[in-house]
Amino acid sequence: MLLAIDIGNTNIVIGGIEAGKIAFEARIATDRIKTSDQYGAEIKSMLSLFDITPQAVDDCIISSVVPPVFNSVRTGVVKVIGKKPLVVGPGIKTGLNIQMDSPSQVGSDRIVIAVAALAEYEPPLTLLDLGTATTIEVVGKGSTYLGGCIIPGVRVSLEALTSRTAQLPGIRLDRPKRVIGKNTVDCMRSGIMYGTAAMLDGMLERVEEELGFATTVVATGGMAQFIAPLCRREIKLEKDLLLKGLNIIYQKNKK
Repeated sequence: MLLAIDIGNTNIVIGGIEAGKIAFEARIATDRIKTSDQYGAEIKSMLSLFDITPQAVDDCIISSVVPPVFNSVRTGVVKVIGKKPLVVGPGIKTGLNIQMDSPSQVGSDRIVIAVAALAEYEPPLTLLDLGTATTIEVVGKGSTYLGGCIIPGVRVSLEALTSRTAQLPGIRLDRPKRVIGKNTVDCMRSGIMYGTAAMLDGMLERVEEELGFATTVVATGGMAQFIAPLCRREIKLEKDLLLKGLNIIYQKNKK
């Protein structure tokens, strides 16, 4: 079994991949002060939860956008499975032609998602990842990574709104009943949810206007399932792009 780990700003996604298929998926909170022993214990606990022994793990691949956490997780993995993980970073084979000013600065999660999407869809593609940040990335023909946009995430926007206003409460991000809210909570919910959807519709229109051609739009991330249905643009939802991409990259680089 391949242990695939993606370290995000809010959550760490842990997946087990067997014969190219995702056998299990779990999430633990990203904590910058946890030690390698603590992360090792949590990873071992997740494996145990799905009745998997450390000896059943043949190898591991890690991507990370949180440098302070990366070393602790990597060391924790080594302590649990006794193998040094493959790390997504500069020098690794991805099959992408990255046309950025500084290719090494592109987040590893962006690369992983692009690789996974190219395995499922024909380019050109516009990829949306709705997590802690909302990111847009464009992949052209010939597997060319053209660039993208980074926008505050849905929950980040909500937290900023509630923390900086005295009379606006914290709310659940349920689907709004209408655009024009009739109370404070409904007004906030509409603004956050429909506002994000309208922003994505507008950004997609501008992206394609700049490109000069239409693209297939694919969305992933924790908030995608709630926001994408509110968009007017046709968007394909993909839940497990990160784990699929990590598996593809591992297969390209394994010895």
